Amino acid sequence: MSMSVSSSLPKRFTVYRTAEAMRLARKRLDPNLKVGFVPTMGALHEGHLSLMRKAATENDIVIASIFVNPTQFAPHEDLDRYPRTWDRDQSLLQESGAIDMLFAPKKMYEDGHIMYVDPDGSYFDHLPEAKIRPGHVRGVATIVTKLLNIVNPDNAYFGQKDAAQCVLVRRLVRDLDMDVNVVIGETIREVDGLAMSSRNAYLSSDERAAAGVLYRALQAAKILHSNAINNSTSSKATVSVAELRQAVQSVLDEEPLVKDLQYIAVDDYDTMQTLPDDKNVNAGENMIVSLACKIGQVRLIDNMVLSSEQSK
Repeated sequence: MSMSVSSSLPKRFTVYRTAEAMRLARKRLDPNLKVGFVPTMGALHEGHLSLMRKAATENDIVIASIFVNPTQFAPHEDLDRYPRTWDRDQSLLQESGAIDMLFAPKKMYEDGHIMYVDPDGSYFDHLPEAKIRPGHVRGVATIVTKLLNIVNPDNAYFGQKDAAQCVLVRRLVRDLDMDVNVVIGETIREVDGLAMSSRNAYLSSDERAAAGVLYRALQAAKILHSNAINNSTSSKATVSVAELRQAVQSVLDEEPLVKDLQYIAVDDYDTMQTLPDDKNVNAGENMIVSLACKIGQVRLIDNMVLSSEQSK
């Protein structure tokens, strides 16, 4: 089942500003229609739009959301500075022709809100993003649960750029028996490899020129991993997790605008569980190398999947 998004005229969509209005509109849809959902915090870019276009080819109805979720920002973070580009976002959605409904609630937490989805800390608290951003995991788990409850989609779409979030959402859906299929879309990048992000707008021209170093650093690990897999004469490659991390570090060290390197992590792809430094890469095992640092004062994250299939 697919739906074409090409048309000579822009496709119009309906905006819903409350959970009640969105829920009612969803209930009025033909139950035989397949519904895709793309949650966002606005400040849309090609990464978001690519997810919406993918959803449009795989569903009859596509619903997107825009809500800057305050509960996933740590106290020291940039909630007030987070870009809010409502008019531009609506224009991009109109031009894309990919969605049918936009859920853009003015608020998602009523006065006196006390219920949150708080994943087991023994599983998620060790993640680098959780350590750097206290409360982030709980905030994401709560807002995703609320959005999925309201929209009730068949398929929900998330971007690979936030690898920890992808693992969290998959586990959330599995453990809470949610009837939704989670679809992960590949990271969309600029010409120099920088992952598209709403926060890229904060970068000065010099910082933007330097920011491509994140991609080059991850590529260094990928090349090292690929060479180890392809040159290995057994099922065990001779490159360790520590060497992969060092390959990333060496490239980042070459760029003076890289500030506050918060982490370089090599984790299991499916669980994001940290792999020990002395572990050699396994030809049959998928890993993910991720990093977070600041370019100037702008915090950027990125990751790259390391798999034996991609090494061939």
